[in-house]
Amino acid sequence: MSHYDLYAIGNALVDSEYEVSDAQLQAMAVEKRHMTLIDMPRRTALLAAVQGMHARRTGGGSAGNTVVALAQLGGKAFYSCRVADDELGAFYRDNLQANGVDSNLNHTKPPVGQTGCCMVMVTPDAERSMSTFLGATADIDHTALHPKDIAKSKVYYMEGYLSASPTGLDAALQGRAMAKAAGVKLAATLSDMSMINYCRAGLEAMVGADDGGLDFLFCNEEEATVWCGSQDLDAVCQQISQLARVVCLTRSAKGCVVLEGGQRTDVPAAKVTAVDTNGAGDMFAGAFLYAVTQGHNLTQAAWLANEAAGQVVSQYGNRLSNEAMAGIRARFAQHLAA
Repeated sequence: MSHYDLYAIGNALVDSEYEVSDAQLQAMAVEKRHMTLIDMPRRTALLAAVQGMHARRTGGGSAGNTVVALAQLGGKAFYSCRVADDELGAFYRDNLQANGVDSNLNHTKPPVGQTGCCMVMVTPDAERSMSTFLGATADIDHTALHPKDIAKSKVYYMEGYLSASPTGLDAALQGRAMAKAAGVKLAATLSDMSMINYCRAGLEAMVGADDGGLDFLFCNEEEATVWCGSQDLDAVCQQISQLARVVCLTRSAKGCVVLEGGQRTDVPAAKVTAVDTNGAGDMFAGAFLYAVTQGHNLTQAAWLANEAAGQVVSQYGNRLSNEAMAGIRARFAQHLAA
């Protein structure tokens, strides 16, 4: 009997989101559309640059967004992460709890230090550019894992960003081995082009092609083309489908491609006007995994995931309100009944 639909490990980050022009982005020397890791002096400089701008603050971190999405839709989730003993850390822990997500933070006293945070710059074309100060999450390690809870989960999910942290990668892989031994399905996300360019060996270890690969892999079209070194979508689909039993390749306004055993299914996107792409991939993964763990088929899961991701890109911020998620659930029920 599964206790959790999803058990995930990833970075605990508090997001602060700012609306900026392309000129402001260039003036701050922030690389567009990428996630860049920053140190404390750089963070101080960026904070000075955005002083006076309105910031929206939310719980963040890629896998954190995914577990919250799944929980908001009605699934049960556990999140392994690391914060510091500061105001942001308390905010993050309380935010997970308020969204009904269980975590290791309820059982351990956080260390002294600074909780990780991500400054998200959103330009008028809806693209998000992220500057991430990892803080406490840089040192996430195997002590964040709850082996018994991993064994009682349906799916174990690894955030690709952990490939940048030696201790984080080690923790993700230890959890992967525990999940595999317990017959729990394995899932991961490629996270970002910069992870593929600089931390590919870590991502390859998460995929574990020599060890049976993954059950579910999530990536966007740009990440898939970088991974495969090809712009030809058919060739990319053929190559990337080798990494997991099911690969979801998201294509923004073009919807998504679901690859399973050589079969390709294109599922159209929800009709929305995008204002902010921050959190779209995380939301997609959370909604998709919610649907498959509730027994729905892959096409139904992709429909729900596109609907939820479409909703998140049509507003500012990386997460949706409980009311918005309830509306998505209702539309999903109608879709299934149609």
